[in-house]
Amino acid sequence: MSTALLLSSVVAAIAVLLLLIMGLRLHAFVALLLVSIVTAVVVGIPLSEIVDTVEEGMGGVLGFVAIIVGLGAMFGQVLRVTGAAEQIADTLIKAFGEKRVPWSLGLTGLIVAIPVFFDVGLVLLIPLVYTLAKRLKISLVALALPLLAGLSAAHSLVPPTPGPVAAAGVLGADLGWVMILGLAASVPAVILGGVVYGKWIGAKVVVGVPEGMADEARDEAGEGGDENGDGDGDEGRDSSRGAPSFGVILTILAVPIVLILGNTAAAAFLDEETTLAEVLALVGDPIVALIIAVLLAFYVLGARHGLGRSELQSVASAALGPVGLIILVTGAGGVFGQVLEDSGVGDALEEVFVGSGLPLILLAFIAAALLRVALGSGTVATVTSAAIVAQVAEGADLSAGMLAAVVIAIGAGATVLSHVNDSGFWLVNRYLGLTERQTLMTWTAMQTIMGATAFLTVWALSAVL
Repeated sequence: MSTALLLSSVVAAIAVLLLLIMGLRLHAFVALLLVSIVTAVVVGIPLSEIVDTVEEGMGGVLGFVAIIVGLGAMFGQVLRVTGAAEQIADTLIKAFGEKRVPWSLGLTGLIVAIPVFFDVGLVLLIPLVYTLAKRLKISLVALALPLLAGLSAAHSLVPPTPGPVAAAGVLGADLGWVMILGLAASVPAVILGGVVYGKWIGAKVVVGVPEGMADEARDEAGEGGDENGDGDGDEGRDSSRGAPSFGVILTILAVPIVLILGNTAAAAFLDEETTLAEVLALVGDPIVALIIAVLLAFYVLGARHGLGRSELQSVASAALGPVGLIILVTGAGGVFGQVLEDSGVGDALEEVFVGSGLPLILLAFIAAALLRVALGSGTVATVTSAAIVAQVAEGADLSAGMLAAVVIAIGAGATVLSHVNDSGFWLVNRYLGLTERQTLMTWTAMQTIMGATAFLTVWALSAVL
């Protein structure tokens, strides 16, 4: 098949995908599988091999992603049930002082959303924003946007959340490098999009705490319930149990991060055949590191603070249900990527992209941004654009750091321009009591500033990678 025909097939496949998801409201999982199979037929993959391609694409991604996302969900659920996430927020606010509450909320969101999904973090912490807005007489928007920025940045850019993990899995990027660059890009994004823009727009969009929302949010924080989160169980926190100390919580949060970064450092500076390097590689593998963190959370945060074995089992089970959908959509994105790979479209894309003269990292950002605007879901946009960009990346000799930078560029592109086809848009609209126009002025603008800032940051960093 000619290059022009191959690329036309890809464009048509994406267009059909948009039509199915946006126009016909077909579920993203079904739409991705359907478009993948039809595309496989069109680009000439033998009919007898299409099912094998589907299985290979699904298994290749989920062999890693499903384990990471599942363990991360369990970890986040323990933090939620034991009150550890709220303890982080309270401690940081006391440490920063009332005048710098927006900064503490941004940092709180960034830390909490590393193990806890965006929706759960919002439902869990929004009552705190309501309380602070009333007590300090500060604009609700000026306080909420930093928190939302922190939650969103971690959710889009920092493993083990599904988007960056899935993109790293598709592109074969080192998760340690992704974590380093994701955090580096998140900080300026949260400052500019959340704190600075939040203060400015908060003076223009003046709204009070929505009537009755504080109690409702507090109830939902105990009950869970969100399509992307990890807290959909019935296990609310028992207020009679004392929350773990901030130091203990921070230590447990740091364990998987330190282990993963240790693996990355060992690969860079140690002989891989030494015993130390092998040990660090094992315990620093993201799967093993998260297993260790989950076990520590079960014992230190759970068992030592009053949760029995049966309760811990219920907490773990409750965490897995809501992430099933994310895992399936991620796997279906892997199928689409496998179809593109087997079709030979990678060489065609590489030819076009190289001819365009644009850097791969910029193309990654643009592709993800376009899919984000069209599809709404940042996770679907991330997975789909990663599958496309992977075809080009395979033909380039990229360092581990540069490959991770491409992953962050995809995450940044999948952050911009959240609007009415994104569930996050309506979640913020509801909990802040905003009109659609106000939500565009606050949430959508903030997301766009964050995505652009994160991309420019990682692009600058990529110059030395």
